[in-house]
Amino acid sequence: MTLDDAVDLVLYAFEHGNPGDVFVQKAPAATIGTLTEAVKALMSAPMHQVNTIGTRHGEKLYEALLSREEMVAAQDLGNYYRVPPDLRDLNYGKFVEQGEQKISQAEDYNSHNTARLDVEGMKALLMKLRFMQAIARGEQAMAEE
Repeated sequence: MTLDDAVDLVLYAFEHGNPGDVFVQKAPAATIGTLTEAVKALMSAPMHQVNTIGTRHGEKLYEALLSREEMVAAQDLGNYYRVPPDLRDLNYGKFVEQGEQKISQAEDYNSHNTARLDVEGMKALLMKLRFMQAIARGEQAMAEE
């Protein structure tokens, strides 16, 4: 998520939210390998070696954004999910004894089951960042000399 995306999310939440709502932007995911290849391509550094060390203890393989329970309650607003606060009453008997079928059928929303960026998509996203644009301009200016 770029800084501009984060600001847009906050402004959207102010305009469309209610107290207690949680907003989550729908966004594509990428692996660290895809990010690495995109940065190497944009920095004109294809020969830099990348060492793959594997998964470290406690490291997550994907980022959880909304749980199944939140997805059942979520309202799809196009580019965002709005999750209202859980306002269930304290009578938990109906939830313990009966359960909720929708939750059993729902999936978490996470970086593993959303759209996945390829290297070209990651490069396009990175080029939205001002510092990457400046680097690209600087390298281009050097190449023209």
